[in-house]
Amino acid sequence: MFGANVVARGEEWVRDGSVTDLAWEGGSVQELSGTCIGPEGDRNDVSISFVSVGENWSIGRAICTCPVRMWCKHGVALLLTAAQPADENQTSSPSWESVATSIISESAPGRSGTALALLVSVDSPDSRSDDEPSVSLLPVTVDDRGQWVRSGISWRVLGGPDVHGEFDAGQFRALQRLAQTADGLVGSSPHGHLELTSAPAAIWSALEDVLAAGIPLIANTSSLADRVAIAKRAVLGLDIGPSETPASASLKAHIIVDDEPWKLADTHLFGAPNPHGVFRVVDRVLTLAPFDPVPPNSLLQMARSKLTSQIPVADADHFMNDVLPRLQASVPVRVAHGLFEPLDISDPTPVLTVTTSDEGARAHWSIRYSVNGEPRDSDPSKRVLSGSHRNKSAEDAVWHQIDDVLRAVVASSDSWPQQARDALDAVPTASMTQPMIKEFHALRAAEGVEETLAAASLRTLWAGVTLSKVEAARFYVEVLPQIVDRDDIIVELSEELAGYRRADSAAQLRFSAPDAQTVGNDWFDLRITVTVDGEQVPLAALIRELTAGATYMLLPSGTYFALDTPELTRLVELLAEGRALGELDGDKAKASSFNVTLWEELLELGIVDDQTRAWQQNLARLRSARPPVEVEPPGMLHAELRPYQLDGLNWLSFLWDNGLGGILADDMGLGKTLQTLALIGRIREAGESTKPFLVVAPTSVIANWLAECEKFTPDLTAVAVTASEAKSRGSLQERIAGADVVITSYTLLRIDFPVFDAVEWAGLILDEAQFVKNHKAKAHQCARRLATPFKLAITGTPMENNLMELWSLLSITAPGLFAKPKQFTEFFRRPIESGAHPERLATLRRRIKPVMLRRTKDQVATDLPPKQEQVVPVTLIDKHQKIYDTRLARERQKVLGLLGDWERNRFEIFRSLTMLRQLSLHAGLVDPTKRDVPSAKVEFLEEHLPELIAEGHSALVFSQFTGFLAIIREHLDAAQIPYSYLDGSMTARQRTEAIMAFSAGTTKVFLISLKAGGFGLNLTEADYVYVCDPWWNPAAEAQAVDRAHRIGQTRPVTVYRLVSAGTIEEKVVALQDRKRELFSAVMDEGEMFGSAIGVDDIRELLG
Repeated sequence: MFGANVVARGEEWVRDGSVTDLAWEGGSVQELSGTCIGPEGDRNDVSISFVSVGENWSIGRAICTCPVRMWCKHGVALLLTAAQPADENQTSSPSWESVATSIISESAPGRSGTALALLVSVDSPDSRSDDEPSVSLLPVTVDDRGQWVRSGISWRVLGGPDVHGEFDAGQFRALQRLAQTADGLVGSSPHGHLELTSAPAAIWSALEDVLAAGIPLIANTSSLADRVAIAKRAVLGLDIGPSETPASASLKAHIIVDDEPWKLADTHLFGAPNPHGVFRVVDRVLTLAPFDPVPPNSLLQMARSKLTSQIPVADADHFMNDVLPRLQASVPVRVAHGLFEPLDISDPTPVLTVTTSDEGARAHWSIRYSVNGEPRDSDPSKRVLSGSHRNKSAEDAVWHQIDDVLRAVVASSDSWPQQARDALDAVPTASMTQPMIKEFHALRAAEGVEETLAAASLRTLWAGVTLSKVEAARFYVEVLPQIVDRDDIIVELSEELAGYRRADSAAQLRFSAPDAQTVGNDWFDLRITVTVDGEQVPLAALIRELTAGATYMLLPSGTYFALDTPELTRLVELLAEGRALGELDGDKAKASSFNVTLWEELLELGIVDDQTRAWQQNLARLRSARPPVEVEPPGMLHAELRPYQLDGLNWLSFLWDNGLGGILADDMGLGKTLQTLALIGRIREAGESTKPFLVVAPTSVIANWLAECEKFTPDLTAVAVTASEAKSRGSLQERIAGADVVITSYTLLRIDFPVFDAVEWAGLILDEAQFVKNHKAKAHQCARRLATPFKLAITGTPMENNLMELWSLLSITAPGLFAKPKQFTEFFRRPIESGAHPERLATLRRRIKPVMLRRTKDQVATDLPPKQEQVVPVTLIDKHQKIYDTRLARERQKVLGLLGDWERNRFEIFRSLTMLRQLSLHAGLVDPTKRDVPSAKVEFLEEHLPELIAEGHSALVFSQFTGFLAIIREHLDAAQIPYSYLDGSMTARQRTEAIMAFSAGTTKVFLISLKAGGFGLNLTEADYVYVCDPWWNPAAEAQAVDRAHRIGQTRPVTVYRLVSAGTIEEKVVALQDRKRELFSAVMDEGEMFGSAIGVDDIRELLG
């Protein structure tokens, strides 16, 4: 039950704390409950049960949520609060209140009753299996003779209430609490002993209550002791004294009980689960004492083992400086006089250590103290242990003082942000604290050095940084001098760092010819040298560093220099291009004069020797693409050249004079044939060559070339070769004898290439050069292989679908510009068309500018009448639309399934797309049984053409499909409208007759297959153009339109592009726009870019 001390504490609680939520539950067992709230706000719930014994009440139990659990001061506070007088408004108290009051009053000292005592036995280890003696307790009471006896009382009796009030109430409660504290430590016999040596630490408080209740401790004289005493305090510490061995000192445990030293040999530890007290038996007196404070387990083990540790002489300084201060902060330590002097510890100083390695250097921090004159360095990230020589607050102050230096050190490496992340990432997850986890996520989210610095902790900054060699050099030269001059930092460096220096001057580029060589027009061997302060820089290493994005480079001598100069930045760009184009090998360049802009831009960056300077001047002339003096048109030319045509003649003459080829890419209708004939006439008049020029053109254009030669240069002998060697009566040499100009077709060049290649030609002229745009086709290979010093491509569309078409023409006319298709694809085509490197578009324009001349009609032919173009949506009739939609659904499903293997199924895919395009024109083109289904486009033409003819206009009608042209012919025949007709199946004579009939005005309508009549025709008699079906390639349509809108046209030209609404034709028009952007981007310096038709385009067409 409640002891006197507990009652006293309960009374204090009532004064200082509060008891709330009092509640009473009745029944055979009455229960009082409440909550005790202490001064600090701590709460404990208490419950007290009352048991009826006859007409009286007794407390059955008092349970609490506090650590004591039972019969605690909170129970007393609850009873005292419940027993306070009620206010005048309160109803009468229940009967238990008076019982509680009486019980508490009975707990006060001085109450009578049979006295109780504790019999204390000390058993030697010989009588037990343990190595240590044991102490046990047994309750006893006084008999009638005043003798202490065991009868009538036991730990079992103390487990319940003193029903008959036989024993002293206070003493009975004190022993009850002792039994409860040592629950489970009582033997199983009716008079079992309580094993004190295994009791928990709370046993000391229970023993205090026992003594306070006046219960004597009586020694069992039949055991080892005759008397029992309880001391107030036992202290376990360490003795450091002289050693009896060669060691410098000895280390052993000592025990002091109430200021009296105890011998370890006489002392025994007791308590569970860890020892919390000691006892000894000396002169048959048993003395027990509680530890205050409870020592560490390792010290307890040292005391139990009674062993002595020796401190070797070699460890004396370490022990004195590092270990002893921490021991003194942890446990009581007694040091023998004069054995260890007090430590003299300086203030902390940050130490920056920089060490070198094969890869570069490592800079990291430590914190240094002087301990008795000896330096002691520590890792600042390690926890400052209590009692050590380190001072955390002082260290925090010095780190804060040099915060700018910490950040400057790690910022010396561009890779430090990743180093910081890697270092935290290497920490085991289980070892990471909450701040470290937070920093880890912040570092991962940070971008760049500045953001990483803002997120980094001191721990991360202390770790320092690994520097590359060039970073180490910059760190030594640029950062360290500012740190070394500070008094609050110690800097320790490797000697190797002293060899670094910054270059006095920027890198100097020099270009020279490695050996004596003639400055020719085709190739020139060029050596590239870079020096810094007279030291040569390996070009391969320089390019590697620049390509990697480095801003500085370190030379073997230890000199470093900046790489972010405009000259070096441009150098690496140009050399990368030269390497990609196969013109660079190490520090030597096989420089092609065709690639004039590349090498001139390179030479402008540095110093050139005399021989190279001559070549540089030649490059400058080539880049300008204009001769110093304009040439005069030949006297034999029967035409007056326009100003832009004179410029064209100057440019062509300049190419001829410098042994270069090129592409004349003027818009359709600007007189490319006339400018070319003017060049041939000038060469003939100047006597620069007597060999014939070979003109290769589509078969349909051969007659036009003969006519143009006759018209503009009748003094030139022009011969057309229209039959193969096998079908001709004479040899080619015989047929072209005395000719100035030989005109043949691409087909015949391919068939009779060996024959043509055997002739010595002055030059090769490829008209409508888009016919050789496929570099894998035989016609292209023949044109490229033909041996002649001058090659000129004439085309208004040097590129229709992709950049490889442009490369194909350049590989013929300027073979040294972009030597290999793979290199051109990797450096120009793929990066530009994918959008990955749009800046290379500008580079490509510069490279091709000297060898390609293009003028548009808008730029030069300002006197041409206007051209109005209109896209006319045409709505299919319902029946036609239904047929189209049904077929579209079927073909869409089919084509989308084929796109998985684009290359294998390409033919079948285009077949389906072509079918849908035909179906957009007329249902009968796909299904002959639907021939009678009306076509909205045919009806449009039937409505418009008669009106135009009546008003004196003429019209060209273009279509990709001759089947559709045949349907139009049927309707024109039915309407009795005369017309001319041209497709690819007609002979040259039939073509000429059709053109002449239209030119003479005999017919006012000209039906033309787009592929057969899209080039080589001059039909300025027409002022209306109808494009019946859009084609993938807008350039082909533009050529067709320019049959009418060209020099010689005097009337405005109106163009109608008929597009069937709700069909694939609308998607084709959108595709045209992208391809038009592609052409404009390269040829006309547009900004947008497109690509050839591909899988995504197909999906869009069917969408």
